[in-house]
Amino acid sequence: MDIEFNSIKELYDRLKPALNAKVVALKRNDLDYIKEEDIWNYLKETKWSKANNLLLYQMVDDILNLSDTQIDEYVKSEIRKKVIKPN
Repeated sequence: MDIEFNSIKELYDRLKPALNAKVVALKRNDLDYIKEEDIWNYLKETKWSKANNLLLYQMVDDILNLSDTQIDEYVKSEIRKKVIKPN
């Protein structure tokens, strides 16, 4: 059975339990400043933008197996970009 999504929001909502589970795991490792949106944006910008015909289970796997170090570096980089905005 193929599942099709009519919008990015629909897909995000479907992935929300996996995103939430990853956030909980990150909190256990004292990375409590990382949010669901951070994980979503990181994977959307890096891994999923290069992929074709992604399946839901693959996306869930990407979320749950995302390296703590990778997402931590991404979030810190995004924070630095916001702090050091060019005028």
